[in-house]
Amino acid sequence: MLEVFFDYDSVIHYEFISECQTVNKEPYPEILKRLRDAIRRKRPEKWATNDWFLSHHNAPSHRALIVKKYLARHSITTLEHPVYSPDLEPAEFYLFPRLKMKLKGHRFMDSDEVIENATKQLKDLSKNGFQGCFEQLYERWKNCVDAGGKYFEGQ
Repeated sequence: MLEVFFDYDSVIHYEFISECQTVNKEPYPEILKRLRDAIRRKRPEKWATNDWFLSHHNAPSHRALIVKKYLARHSITTLEHPVYSPDLEPAEFYLFPRLKMKLKGHRFMDSDEVIENATKQLKDLSKNGFQGCFEQLYERWKNCVDAGGKYFEGQ
């Protein structure tokens, strides 16, 4: 499994989770700690002003009390995400489809080879692509607000 965090410019942090490990409430704060370290290194201007927020879907591990306490303790602003709305999750409509398209049809010998190839594809994603992703996200949010939060398709 891949946990990936990105912004308008590029991937900031990613981790491949072992096949036998589940991302539940215990390891997620550790992943967030490594994300914070990556933001401090890669986006020092945002780190200095705490001018960033976390958008993650409503997985049980993300809603756990231990995670909420970690986020509060470190003043991490989160963006509320509607339940069952993968069309409003940038990783779901932008990042993962591109990874899948690039990796589709290849035969990999083992998980290390998958990780190696997926890492290369993550690094090859363009700044223009990320910017387009967030422009799409804005339009998708706008459509959701215009629809009063009700389900709509193809608008």
